[in-house]
Amino acid sequence: MENTRSATDIFRLLADDTRVSILRAIAVAQHELEEVGSGAAELAFSEIYEHVDVENTSKLSYHLGELTGIYLQKSNGGYSLSHAGERIVRFILSGNYEQPSSFGPEPVDGVCVFCGEEALEAKLSHQFFRIDCTACEQQVTGQPISPAQVRTRDDESLLQSVKVRSAEDARQIQRGMCPECGAHLSVDVIAVPESPLPDADPFVVTSSCKECLREYNSPLTYSVVYHPASIAFHWDRGVDVTARGLWEFHEHLYEGRWTSEQKSSDPDEYEVVLRHGEDAVRLYLDSTATVVRTERVRGESGEFRHS
Repeated sequence: MENTRSATDIFRLLADDTRVSILRAIAVAQHELEEVGSGAAELAFSEIYEHVDVENTSKLSYHLGELTGIYLQKSNGGYSLSHAGERIVRFILSGNYEQPSSFGPEPVDGVCVFCGEEALEAKLSHQFFRIDCTACEQQVTGQPISPAQVRTRDDESLLQSVKVRSAEDARQIQRGMCPECGAHLSVDVIAVPESPLPDADPFVVTSSCKECLREYNSPLTYSVVYHPASIAFHWDRGVDVTARGLWEFHEHLYEGRWTSEQKSSDPDEYEVVLRHGEDAVRLYLDSTATVVRTERVRGESGEFRHS
């Protein structure tokens, strides 16, 4: 059986400026490649030696040997970044190991899902972007945010970037992929009879990653907002849900226009109804919150179309 290094040993490899410089040099070379679709940049030994401040070729050969297999891959064409090398060097280049700049509190549009008041404000708290209601003092939503995301934007564009990221993450989660590490998510739909959320949606979807231990939770109605059937339904009515943050949907849940219901238990099946005016889209989900079929309902007559 192949021996594996401990996490401590792997990160100890980077406790040397020369090795970090090697990773930087390869990343810069990749950035400067002009060919479209050129793939991973490979640097020959001699090219790395030109870009890295190292005493002699023997020292460079030693450092490359230490990095290869973990942070670098070696081929006849030279050295290129491995997956771990890509992730760590982008982390270093972006400065995402630093503390993010301060932000907020700033008022934002939307209503509180708990009390219905238009009293939301956004701020950074412990490297999380969070929105609180100043009326009932409840935390309404929150998600991770990176220092580079904060540093490179003004307040308005930062808020928009959070909306984009929340939509992208939600779509990945809905497809069973962890936004953090890409691993498969295990999903459960849980009934919460004592939930502080409105009665219109008594279910919570819990998506757990057994690899990186991330956990994602959302009301069942919100888990399908970015499904293609919902996106198309709302787009046809002049609403781009992909440009909105989840907190901008709270009024629909609070006012009972978005609802969820368990339709059967053998096997488990749930129905989510998203209403817009007199029209609606119905999405039917299985026990893993996977959409199995959809219907569009037109007007009070209840006419519908399968999709």
